[in-house]
Amino acid sequence: MRIRPYRPGDRDAVAEVCLRTADHGSDATGVFEDDDLWALVFALPYVTRHPDLAFVVEALDGRVVGYVIGTDDTDSFEDWFRDEWWPRFAERFPQPESERTRQDGTVTYAYGRRAGAEPYAGLGYPAHLHIDLLPEAQGQGLGRALIDTLVAALRSRRVPGLHLAASDRNTGALAFYDRLGFTRLESHPGVQAFAMPLA
Repeated sequence: MRIRPYRPGDRDAVAEVCLRTADHGSDATGVFEDDDLWALVFALPYVTRHPDLAFVVEALDGRVVGYVIGTDDTDSFEDWFRDEWWPRFAERFPQPESERTRQDGTVTYAYGRRAGAEPYAGLGYPAHLHIDLLPEAQGQGLGRALIDTLVAALRSRRVPGLHLAASDRNTGALAFYDRLGFTRLESHPGVQAFAMPLA
């Protein structure tokens, strides 16, 4: 397997990897009424706005089996998500009146995204990332290599810090970020945030 920059033809594969890892690290197929929602919120906005900060793991047969994606400026990204990205899906995913299902919760989250909605960028960690690997690509050092690749790109832009958030039920991911030297931040229920200074 090799790591390479994202290409536009990888879009559907990135969405598929997102779906197959979205349920606290497990396959989320069928968890929502609309499987597409996961990638529309957590993956495709990043490769649309920042394809230059997206890197994929390519298997020997050419399949994309993992990725790291991110932004170097969380606040501007979140305002872009609110103003330009999410409105195009408002008819497909109307804002729920209450959170009766997990899908409702994710749609509500999407409508609430904006600069400052999460505090971590303002703590000196303006970049953030999402990383996902299919099981066949795990345990081979590829996750560390993906993050190292993104960190190098962010440092070349003189970005001072990086953060991420993971489900507090995804114990494997939490241990992984600890091993990489991320620092745990105070987080809201259900989530554990991590940060790493880059300067």
